[in-house]
Amino acid sequence: MSKAVLIDTTKCIGCRACQVACKSWNDLKGERTVFSETWSNPRFLSSNEYNRIIFREIDRPDGQVSWHFISRRCMHCNDPACASVCPVGALEKMKEGPVVYDDGKCIGCRYCMMACPFQIPKFEWGSAVPLIRKCTFCAERQALGLAPSCVTTCPTGTLLFGERPQLLKEAYRRIGSEPKKYYPQVYGEKTAGGTSTLYLTAVSLEDLGLTRVGFRTDLGDVPQGIYGRAWMSKVPFVAVAVGGLCVGLHYLHKRRAEIKAEERKEG
Repeated sequence: MSKAVLIDTTKCIGCRACQVACKSWNDLKGERTVFSETWSNPRFLSSNEYNRIIFREIDRPDGQVSWHFISRRCMHCNDPACASVCPVGALEKMKEGPVVYDDGKCIGCRYCMMACPFQIPKFEWGSAVPLIRKCTFCAERQALGLAPSCVTTCPTGTLLFGERPQLLKEAYRRIGSEPKKYYPQVYGEKTAGGTSTLYLTAVSLEDLGLTRVGFRTDLGDVPQGIYGRAWMSKVPFVAVAVGGLCVGLHYLHKRRAEIKAEERKEG
């Protein structure tokens, strides 16, 4: 059965231990970074940053300010757009939950970057042989029966790893038991056809300003892979048409050159 991770943002204290654990396990290089306008660091995900804690400051009705910390990472969609558009099968959705990447197959076309509605896959712009990089949901750890490194490091229980149906049941149990604490929605349950990364928040994503940084709410319940497959199904026909056009233009140009050569001989 598919695994997932439930991220209860009401428990997050912004310590960023998950960021450190992710970089350590994946042997990612350190980068010189700067704070964002809301004190998040790093400012963006990159080929060396698979996980990022976003800070948000919300004015409460009582005049006080509340802090919210949200982990931004790969959603590991049930039907991922990135995998559906990859022409060489470098990206694959595993039945266990992770969307994994085989750099031995990648041709660097970057279709996955354009297709992902959450803007997750990142290109190694500074590498001589650039590849795509993103969170792997610690697929290699899962294969050994271990939880993802970020989950094992979290000191507050913000991250809960397990079977997806059970995590959804737990999420709604929390919402039902403390309705004033949680916004009544599990982001990722049906978003884009469902994802293996699920979120509980105290207020809506719109109020948190997260829709501007990748947490889209306009995708509906339609699996994004449908659009990718529909587009890729046209590629062979387009390739044949373009190839035929190029051949036709080549012979047209060749014939014109022959006619001009004959005219010069006659003249």
